[in-house]
Amino acid sequence: MTVRLPGETDGEFTIRRVERVDLFAVVSIENTSFTQPWPYDAFERFLGEPGFLVAESDGRIAGYVVADVTSSFGQQLGHVKDIAVHPGLRGKGVGSALLSRALAILTAHGADSVKLEVRRSNEDAKRLYRQFGFEPLRLVPGYYQDDEDAIVMIRKLE
Repeated sequence: MTVRLPGETDGEFTIRRVERVDLFAVVSIENTSFTQPWPYDAFERFLGEPGFLVAESDGRIAGYVVADVTSSFGQQLGHVKDIAVHPGLRGKGVGSALLSRALAILTAHGADSVKLEVRRSNEDAKRLYRQFGFEPLRLVPGYYQDDEDAIVMIRKLE
């Protein structure tokens, strides 16, 4: 999947599965994006998974998403575990493209619905998720290590 980035002369990026060589770039974006970043080995465990994707532009990693499907009470539940975009490329559609592709993969792998957790204070992420049809399901007090609450959001898939 190739997507054109608005406002950039050579603005296309490709979404593909993560390869081992991408992990340092993924971890770097993770570290600049979150106060409680995942360690390298957490990402390493998802290598080869269909829902571990990167957006690449001009040989550089622009962002990534980690998503998978698990069985839960007889249903297949998709879970967007982590998504981030390089700070210099935010607001250009990279996150939307990654989320869209992840949702398509989760649907193809039999997910009936998809959930994710988002910091209560992360207005940009909540806005993105609402644009994709996610709705708040419940609040999880103190979910993050710094004691911030998480909002669990869910979306039904067709």
